[in-house]
Amino acid sequence: MPDIITPNTQQELNLKKLELSALLEITQAINDNLPEPALYKIYRFTLLAQLQISRLVLFVQDEAWECKVCFGTEQDFTRQPLPEAIRSLKEISKTAKLPVDKKWRAFDIVIPIIHNGKVLAFVMIGKIQPYYQNMGALGFVQTVSNIMLVAIENHKMARQRLAQESIRREIEIAREVQTMLFPKSLPNDSDVAIHASYIPHSSIGGDYYDYIEIDQDQFLFCVADVSGKGVPASLLMSNFQAGLRTILRQTTDLGTVVTELNNLIYRNAIAEKFITTFLAIYNRQTRELTYVNAGHNAPILLYENNSHLLLNDGCTMLGVFDVLPFMSVAKVTVPNNAVLLCYTDGLTEVFDEDEAEFGIEGTIEFMKRNRFLSSKVLHLQLLSAIKLFNEEVSFNDDITLLSCRFK
Repeated sequence: MPDIITPNTQQELNLKKLELSALLEITQAINDNLPEPALYKIYRFTLLAQLQISRLVLFVQDEAWECKVCFGTEQDFTRQPLPEAIRSLKEISKTAKLPVDKKWRAFDIVIPIIHNGKVLAFVMIGKIQPYYQNMGALGFVQTVSNIMLVAIENHKMARQRLAQESIRREIEIAREVQTMLFPKSLPNDSDVAIHASYIPHSSIGGDYYDYIEIDQDQFLFCVADVSGKGVPASLLMSNFQAGLRTILRQTTDLGTVVTELNNLIYRNAIAEKFITTFLAIYNRQTRELTYVNAGHNAPILLYENNSHLLLNDGCTMLGVFDVLPFMSVAKVTVPNNAVLLCYTDGLTEVFDEDEAEFGIEGTIEFMKRNRFLSSKVLHLQLLSAIKLFNEEVSFNDDITLLSCRFK
């Protein structure tokens, strides 16, 4: 005897067919890797056409609760904040039982979409067909919504991973570029001993130091600090280094060198980037140090009798003005056994618990007490002194030290 299909059974079969068709459409859209707006559009038409839901809103939690889908309503719910009474739901509920404004009673049912214990979204449907009084049918709406929203979440995470990988690779390249900027070796001979230390605050810093041999009697050394950090700072510093070396092949006049560097940085700097730098040329025969301080922290020239001179003369920072408003090229004769310390502001701008700054005074006092240490140990002890100044300190900037002992 053949099975008898009752009207209720037929209705259930029809509903299952509609649900299966809806599920296939959503799954196909996900497999096609469609963008987020397209998925929401297909979700809307699927529920409208296949499941015959004629009034619906979908609120999704991103940075805040945002209405992603809204149809069949007289009111625009994309501009409405989601009530707390709805946000706190963890199970399918009737809006009639919720303490919400009248406008929210345009919907009969609220369906929370939960994944791994986290509420991803709320679906609200109204003017529902009789079979949506059945919790199983409502559960299917919940399932379809969950599948789509988890897919969107996974797509976001995949895009984030790709973006992070791209950023990581950029950082690696910038770090490699920065490492190549530093000189491979520094002199330690009968005339001078130069030593440098570089402690980046992050994986890519904005500090730079260099040593360039001009001829058998003269060499240039410098310390520089780019405003900002990261890839843009690294690229600007590489331009600075390339420009410096190119200009030095044409002239050793320090005023001209600095003027040309300013022109280069002004033309190539991005947004509000600028560079402070100290550049000096030392002549081994005459013991004359010619320098320009372009808005940089004043290097400390410490004499054998523990008196000192701050090398402040020069010009403003580079890259701010098209034409430098003033320029002073200074010269100083360096006596035997003098020590010069160049540094960036990450050294001096350290504060103790009483907000007192380590500052240039602290650096000078340290140099006077420890001037006879070897250059390497001197640098290590100076960095230790900063940490002791405030044991809770975490360096907020790069630190570069370059010391030159004149024998």
